[in-house]
Amino acid sequence: MLRYALPLLLALNAAAVAAGNDDLDIDKVNGSIHVPDNSTAGKLSTVNGGIRIGAGAHAKSAETVNGGIDVGGNATLESLETVNGGLRIGEKTKVAKTVETVNGSITLDNGVDVAGKLSNVNGGIRLDNAHVGGGIETVSGDIEVGANSRVEGGILVEADHSWFRFGSGRLPRIVIGPHATVQGTLNFKRDVELYVSDSATVGNIEGAKATKFSGDKPPQ
Repeated sequence: MLRYALPLLLALNAAAVAAGNDDLDIDKVNGSIHVPDNSTAGKLSTVNGGIRIGAGAHAKSAETVNGGIDVGGNATLESLETVNGGLRIGEKTKVAKTVETVNGSITLDNGVDVAGKLSNVNGGIRLDNAHVGGGIETVSGDIEVGANSRVEGGILVEADHSWFRFGSGRLPRIVIGPHATVQGTLNFKRDVELYVSDSATVGNIEGAKATKFSGDKPPQ
């Protein structure tokens, strides 16, 4: 009986999501979650599976362990969190609170607006003409605040106290691109390679010396 009940339950959940139900929470183990385009759902949570949120969709939150999260354009969410998985947010999506990942990259496409903090431990962080209202934090990840992006709340790169050393001794590379703005302190508690465009605007820099560059990107 159970082998018939589980597929039926998943089908009913999918139908409810498609119909739009912000009270519908989806919780899985060993399975992925998909919210269709222009649909509404509640809290999304899975272990050993990815989460895909379609364009124009709305969800309260999305959390996964051992899986990535991919969000389509023009979506709205409250928060996003992954452990051991990357996170990509499509253009013009709005996140009301925080975006966090451990051991995973974070990419904000053109026009994304994150009102809270953007953070990870290990993995690249990239903004493409995006806005972050609560600052950026990492331990060993590279950070690229791309052209015309805006960050409020500064940037913090924490010291790496892990016994196995994230990044294997490689210095994080921090790039503040053309016409980008970082308000607040850029605080580096470990050695980094810091590059700041000559057209960018940044706050006080602590713990690192900035190398100025012109053009689209610094030299590799």
